[in-house]
Amino acid sequence: MFAAATKSFVKQVGDGGRLVPVPSLSEADKYQPLSLVVKKKRCFLFPRYKFTSTPFTLKDILLGDREISAGISSYQLLNYEDESDVSLYGRRGNHIVNDVGINITGSDSIAVKASFGVVTKHEVEVSTLLKEITTRKINFDHSLIRQSRSSRKAVLCVVMESIRTTRQCSLSVHAGIRGEAMRFHFMDEQNPKGRDKAIVFPAHTTIAFSVFELFIYLDGAFDLCVTSVSKGGFEREETATFALLYRLRNILFERNRRVMDAISRSQLYLDDLFSDYYDKPLSMSDISLKEGTHIRVNLLNHNIPKGPCILCGMGNFKRETVYGCFQCSVDGQKYVRLHAVPCFDIWHKRMK
Repeated sequence: MFAAATKSFVKQVGDGGRLVPVPSLSEADKYQPLSLVVKKKRCFLFPRYKFTSTPFTLKDILLGDREISAGISSYQLLNYEDESDVSLYGRRGNHIVNDVGINITGSDSIAVKASFGVVTKHEVEVSTLLKEITTRKINFDHSLIRQSRSSRKAVLCVVMESIRTTRQCSLSVHAGIRGEAMRFHFMDEQNPKGRDKAIVFPAHTTIAFSVFELFIYLDGAFDLCVTSVSKGGFEREETATFALLYRLRNILFERNRRVMDAISRSQLYLDDLFSDYYDKPLSMSDISLKEGTHIRVNLLNHNIPKGPCILCGMGNFKRETVYGCFQCSVDGQKYVRLHAVPCFDIWHKRMK
């Protein structure tokens, strides 16, 4: 009967599907802000998930003894009084009958009255909590973590808000014929035929809650899934391996792209140099052979092997030459290799 009343409350209040009804009165005190619950999918035939309470809070599964500093704010939500007529032939009616064991002989409906009065909403300060968890790690030795990690269907969740009553509340059901006046009795002694049932529960009872799922990484860091798009769970080793390979692939692609861009720029630069050289009318007098100037020499005559030209031999095509200049030096080398034409003159014009 309590579960049916909380489901009806959540259905009427709405909240975009984030609210979850508390399934049992005996577990209502376990759905407080920062408490941990386990979310499991029932089976492929049921799209809804089942939430199971735990005796632990978020602090219990974190390394270290430091308390969580995120505060909890509260405010009045609404005044809830509900009276409804439920058919015995519906799923909700069958659930109520099985739950409270009411006598339904000669009846076709059940009248349900839920009086919650003013209810309050208590929620965690999300922004403060998000800042704090960046420096905290999960304790993988905790029993709840070990058990949840071994099940691929289990997802750990943190209760982020709870809705509670503020006074003593009552739930009543009456089996009868549709159209009869509703009547309720709070004591079974006044109801010898067992056609009425009622329960009274204390103030500050949690009737609904909402959660954020936890996504836990292999190194113990974790994220709060603050949107419905992001999903919680545990990072698997194979998932981490694929992610690492994907990052390495992107790094290699980026490095190759930069290398090719550098080669392209150097090739364009050489093309500009050669085009500037060939666009001008040249003669042999343009190649300096005067006294005191740099002179072309055949490096083979000085036991220096053939090698790439310092200007045009550094691109995609390793253009080699046997000529060079002893008056120039690069990177501690006492000579440079340069093609006789046009690299020799281009190099020395740049030097000027």
